[in-house]
Amino acid sequence: MMFPDLLTLREEYERQGILLCFNGPTSRSLIEEIGHALRNYMQADQAAPGAIMDVFAIYIEMTQNIRHYAAQRGYSEKQSHATVAIGKDEEGRYAVSAANVVEQADGAELVRRIEAISLLDKVQLKAAYKEQLRRPRDEHSTSGAGLGLLDIARKASAPLTTALTELPAAQALFCLRAVI
Repeated sequence: MMFPDLLTLREEYERQGILLCFNGPTSRSLIEEIGHALRNYMQADQAAPGAIMDVFAIYIEMTQNIRHYAAQRGYSEKQSHATVAIGKDEEGRYAVSAANVVEQADGAELVRRIEAISLLDKVQLKAAYKEQLRRPRDEHSTSGAGLGLLDIARKASAPLTTALTELPAAQALFCLRAVI
């Protein structure tokens, strides 16, 4: 393996405002450790307690969704890699971005759902969340109750953004970004 060009990576992270980044297979313990590091960084950055809680909750929701999807699909360790970046945007707001490989059809459905959620205002998001909470969960469903994306959108200060890039073998790289 060649020595990575860390200077270029560092400069690119700084240019994009990335404070913390991870790329690789996810495990429960790794998610927890990165979460601790994230909280410590934000506390040292003197972020508001509410912002720390929201960023942490969104990070956890995104990474657990990636982990559950990979397990549900029976992906190998290589296929279950995730890329997670947490940073600040031009306005100083925290942004949590995550990407993982998905089946193209699943990714297209996720993009459709997120685009629909992104059209809702805060009052509509709250109502949709409460409605989903009251809805009985299908015990045969392989996905979650649908609350996670609504909760992320409720905590975000801007509409969620998403991208889907086609890959070979009917797969795609699904990306999601939430600004807090």
